[in-house]
Amino acid sequence: MSTTNEKTNEFLPGILPPRGTGGTLSSRRTVALRGLVVLATVFASTFLWKVPYGIGPYHIHQEVNADICPQVSELIPKSNGALWKTLGDTYETDAFKMRAVDWLGGAVRIPTESYDQMGPVGTDPRWEKFGAFHDYLLKAFPLVHASLEVTKVNTYGLIYVWKGTSSSLKPLLLAAHQDVVPVEETTIDQWQYPPFSGHFDGERVWGRGSQDDKSGLIGIMSAMENMLENKFQPTRTVVLASGFDEETSGLHGAQMLAPVLLEMFGENGYAMLVDEGSGYGEQFGRVIATPGISEKGYLDVMINVASPGGHSSLPPYHTSIGILADMLVNIERNPFEVHLERGSPTYKIAQCLVHTPDLPASLRRDIIRAEHNELALRRAEQELFKNPMFKSLVGTTQAIDLIHGGVKVNALPEQAWAVVNHRISTQSSVTATKGRDTELLISLASQFNLSYTAFGARITDADAPAFGTLTLSEAYTHGLEPAPVSPTGHDGVPYQLLSGTIRAAYNSHRGLSDDDSLIISPGIMSGNTDTRYYWKLTEHIFRYGHTDGASGGTIISGVHTVNEAIKISNFVEMIRFFTTLILNVDESELP
Repeated sequence: MSTTNEKTNEFLPGILPPRGTGGTLSSRRTVALRGLVVLATVFASTFLWKVPYGIGPYHIHQEVNADICPQVSELIPKSNGALWKTLGDTYETDAFKMRAVDWLGGAVRIPTESYDQMGPVGTDPRWEKFGAFHDYLLKAFPLVHASLEVTKVNTYGLIYVWKGTSSSLKPLLLAAHQDVVPVEETTIDQWQYPPFSGHFDGERVWGRGSQDDKSGLIGIMSAMENMLENKFQPTRTVVLASGFDEETSGLHGAQMLAPVLLEMFGENGYAMLVDEGSGYGEQFGRVIATPGISEKGYLDVMINVASPGGHSSLPPYHTSIGILADMLVNIERNPFEVHLERGSPTYKIAQCLVHTPDLPASLRRDIIRAEHNELALRRAEQELFKNPMFKSLVGTTQAIDLIHGGVKVNALPEQAWAVVNHRISTQSSVTATKGRDTELLISLASQFNLSYTAFGARITDADAPAFGTLTLSEAYTHGLEPAPVSPTGHDGVPYQLLSGTIRAAYNSHRGLSDDDSLIISPGIMSGNTDTRYYWKLTEHIFRYGHTDGASGGTIISGVHTVNEAIKISNFVEMIRFFTTLILNVDESELP
């Protein structure tokens, strides 16, 4: 699900660069604000900004309070320090790089596509390819399969348990999914290399799943295999959970894994959970890593209008299609009210920007003062919301994605329907979203004399005569509430541990030892991962993939589209990250 977006131009399509390097300060500032770039994952995990012109260097000044987006130092394993250094040296060799190429390339070469509306396991033959993938994992990671306890759930769901020597410590839970999105047959000739070739061109491994999410699964298992080769025995148990239909909502995979994981270690029985998610990239002159601490909610609303049929030569003033069209226009004219709220994940994201050198000075001042000044908060909100993608990340969104009506050109449509997709703000709820949709259409239901029912509740008088009916309902599946927000403050020790681990992995991969090398900022997912089923397992859930998500380049990663690929240096860094995480959690004071 994680994504990168590498671009060759500082400016997005539709955003014009300045005509020259001169101009007034105000014109340069306008260019800077218009050049704000937001990159979201396919789930749209976080946003990344970049300012091309007009902002000079910024030196940290006294106005930046240390309590605003506090940072932690790199966290290097101590008791496991010798092993960490040994493995780090190994990861820097060409021999290991080629081993990593073989591991990931081999996984990509087994197509594990999941499709919408697949039948149950055992009845739909399209699931059977996951058996071949399991055979590959067994062959590629012999020590993992010889040393860890493996439980299969619903045939293809995997749980690996690496038992620690201390049963009193809560386990570390890692998650990654086996499936990939399908490759459209009509796009195969657009791939630079065949989509399931696992081709290595000397710099990148190509193919579907090389980023999303076989890099995560194979990265975890590669780290474990290397640690086992070096005789590592964890003190704290490590659990790896791998679903096989995350790309189609996890109904057969993670949903079935969750009760087994719950039975194994109990409610809130895991120290922390790290699943796929965002990575790091440059924003306003600093590299920022953005582990997701929450996910937006989800709701599909079916709007169904029914009215009498008949011959089209004798039409009423409004057909069901015309009535539905009016309602859809009304919905788009009335987007959800959006505000940046103190304490929300998106507010925390904005706070972390104050540590970047190229943030416009006035925006920096307003973000700093926003904690105790309402006017400053609204000014910051106004500037930040000039970027529509950030605004969408903050609030509840609506998108009319499906529509249907009529069966014949000379027959009045007796029914017309549409589906509106909502991604629900972390500050809202499914109930609030349903309530707003219901209220929005009351006046139109009255105008067109429709009997109105919304989500099972009668809105209009059941006995009153009506021309037709208007029905709102949940389409396909029940709504999903926004995910609980993982703690990041003084009570968020796992977040601090993850932050220090990210910094250590980033620095060691580049030979750095600077705590200013990057900023760790809370992130948010606009889409949903398998963690939607794991809320009972721990309060500390993070979505993070340690991928380079915003550096320059000429190749687009192609997540969920053509030419998906990952730099082998990035994949090796992911292995280093998971190694560092396992070792740091193992020797931590987490319960």
